[in-house]
Parts: sequence; structure tokens; C-alpha cells
Amino acid sequence: QVQLVEAGGGLVEAGGSLRLSCAASGRTFSTYVMGWFRQAPGQEREFVAAISLTGNSTYYADSVKNRFTISRDNAKNTVYLQMNSLKAEDTAVYYCAARRSVVITITPPLYNYWGQGTQVTISS
Repeated sequence: QVQLVEAGGGLVEAGGSLRLSCAASGRTFSTYVMGWFRQAPGQEREFVAAISLTGNSTYYADSVKNRFTISRDNAKNTVYLQMNSLKAEDTAVYYCAARRSVVITITPPLYNYWGQGTQVTISS
């Protein structure tokens, strides 16, 4: 069982930056692919970014490529999402998720554990 707790959301102006973090419980964090997803009101949950077990491989949605950076610190059981050049359309609840696999996927149902989410609001 893995528990995930996100932090770092808030209200920022367009063009600003935020850094989200997701702390995981347990001693097996390095065996999970980690992902970030987001869900805006009235919309389906969508993939944002994912990172491999060691952090050597990352994958991004086209909408955030070159603006967001996912990273992980296995010693701290934490995954991060650095978000720069934020836009109004980035407004959503952001969730981190863990997948017990070596394969990165963008499909939400393939992730085994989810955090409670953190609200990110971008004012234009």
C-alpha cells in the first residue's frame, strides 16, 4: 500500500511558476513509475507527465512540454512537478499517481495509487 500526499498548489498569475510535490509513504517508492494528472471542472482527468523508476526517462503531454518538468528523489520518496509559464488553461486539481510497473503510461486506470489532489488556479 502506498499513500500519496500532494502539496504546493495555489493561486498564481499567468506567466508565473509553481512547484508541486508528492510525498509517498512506504519503502518501495523506487519501484513505482510516478505520474502527474490534472482534472478541470467538467472535464476528464488528463495526463500531464510521468517519470521512470530511476528518473532517467520522462514523458509529457504536448500541452505542458517545455513548460513543466517532472523529477523524483527516491531518497526522499518524493516526486515533483515544476510548472513554469503558467496559463489560465492550466487551472485544475493536480493529482500524483503511482504505478507498480517499469513501464510509463499515460492511462489513469493503469495507476495503482492516487493522492487527494491539490488545486492550482491561474489568474489571467
